[in-house]
Amino acid sequence: MHMTNTNSLRMRWRLWRQCALLLGLLAGLPAAHAASCTTQSMMTPAERDTLSNAARMLIIDVQQGYTQALKVATIPAIANDFGAIESSAQNLQPLISSATITVDNLYRLDASDVAPGTPEMDFSCGLPGSLMSVGFSFHHLPPGQYAVAILHATGVPHPQVFTLVLQQVTGGQWDLAGFFSHPMLMGGHDGIWFWTQARAYAQRQMRWNAWFYYQAARKLLVPVDFMTSPNLEMLQHEAAAVKPEGLPGAKPLQLVGVSSTFTVTSMAPTDVLGPLDLEVQYTPDAAQSAQLNDPVAARKQVTAAMLALLAQHPELRVAFHGIWMRAEEGGSSSYALELPMNQIQPEAGTPAAKPTPGLH
Repeated sequence: MHMTNTNSLRMRWRLWRQCALLLGLLAGLPAAHAASCTTQSMMTPAERDTLSNAARMLIIDVQQGYTQALKVATIPAIANDFGAIESSAQNLQPLISSATITVDNLYRLDASDVAPGTPEMDFSCGLPGSLMSVGFSFHHLPPGQYAVAILHATGVPHPQVFTLVLQQVTGGQWDLAGFFSHPMLMGGHDGIWFWTQARAYAQRQMRWNAWFYYQAARKLLVPVDFMTSPNLEMLQHEAAAVKPEGLPGAKPLQLVGVSSTFTVTSMAPTDVLGPLDLEVQYTPDAAQSAQLNDPVAARKQVTAAMLALLAQHPELRVAFHGIWMRAEEGGSSSYALELPMNQIQPEAGTPAAKPTPGLH
């Protein structure tokens, strides 16, 4: 869809505001093995420009598809196993080729005086307790000078957040030591929207909807797992308070349908197919697996699994556009079907699945 200049500016302002809110969600925690951190406001202009330019050039390499240049600018320990970064960069290139790259925040981490082999190294950046402070935690980080740069790519249909870990090498140059990215939006909404909606569902005792929306909020608002904050703990605490029983995890969820029981191994919100869907994976038994060889029987089976899920948790109909159901065998998908909620209906003459007691 074409976006006017006015709408584009509004979207970029909204995304910039989200980044500002993100920083408020990432306040630092006390460190067990403290090392010093310098925020960008404490840096000299020269230090700030050097780090900013180094980070920007790395993302420009991704933007232009220069994966070999990105590898050359990567420290040897990471460049020797560059496949994951290369694949990620190649997948991101078409998404951000025409994006505007903005450096949001920079943090310089001094670990030069920490003893080699220290198992955990924590950095507290900014005033403790301040909403603008950030905490980082690394395992087995070699002594040296490091930096974390947070950038975003906007002005494109799928804006992205990037978190780069940089290490200072001989000559004062900053090379890539870690590369992380994730979308800024899911189903057209940002993390703050999902957090707000999760709270609303929690107030209405729609615990399944609230839980999945909290998970979406965390995915969008937290760039990397090694960042910590009191507000992130607040998000996690709110999610834990509404976590429903029966979620697939250590044990699968058993969905009892009209004529079959489905073993669900995972559930998560996704927009990989466009709109906001609930992605559900299940492991078919021998009889179900045989049915998947017949397209008509396979569609009927997967639709029955959707109906069984909605019979147990009808609230999901109002939170998601549809369900993307995937039959997983041997680590790969043997059959997958996505249907909007209004198309997930029992066939004429087929009795509806009955809710399983205790699973609401």
